[in-house]
Amino acid sequence: MAAFSFRADAKTESKAKATKKGKDMIAVFETSKGTFKVKLFADKAPKTVENIVGLIEGTKEWTDPKTGEKVKKPFYDGLTFHRVIKDFMIQGGCPLGTGTGGPGFRFEDEFPAGAPKHDKPGILSMANAGPNTNGSQFFVTTVPTPWLDGRHTVFGEVVEGMDVVKSIENSKTGAMDRPVEPIVIKHVTIQK
Repeated sequence: MAAFSFRADAKTESKAKATKKGKDMIAVFETSKGTFKVKLFADKAPKTVENIVGLIEGTKEWTDPKTGEKVKKPFYDGLTFHRVIKDFMIQGGCPLGTGTGGPGFRFEDEFPAGAPKHDKPGILSMANAGPNTNGSQFFVTTVPTPWLDGRHTVFGEVVEGMDVVKSIENSKTGAMDRPVEPIVIKHVTIQK
């Protein structure tokens, strides 16, 4: 019994250190319209942040929907913002560029007590197809969107480059709210 207790304490301590480290984690999105930075909320959405960071850094295995192969490489580099709606949000993270693709896995929503809200522009959340269907798609709000609270996991907030997010939002769009001129996510990195 003592060994079990020791392992639980070590695991808890390790998670606490990772969460503390996560409080200062910044995702840097380099796009064809410029760069914006997002502070990640590892303390409020640890599974979501762990997933996103793994996909960004290429340390989390995912299934390439074009080949069916399981790979470990940076996921977001070269993808586009495939859905842009003025006075609402910009959405990316679909490997097919259609809003129908993902990493080949899903994970649960995270709505802990005191969860961050969609109460202002610049909130980073998981896009989903219903409860517990998170994968790789995300969106950044451009206005307060309180109707999304409890439906989409908030896991970050833009801390620099909101003008770039607004520039993406103001792009001319066509069918399915897709930008007429592709807006590419050139590279995403994590600053710790």
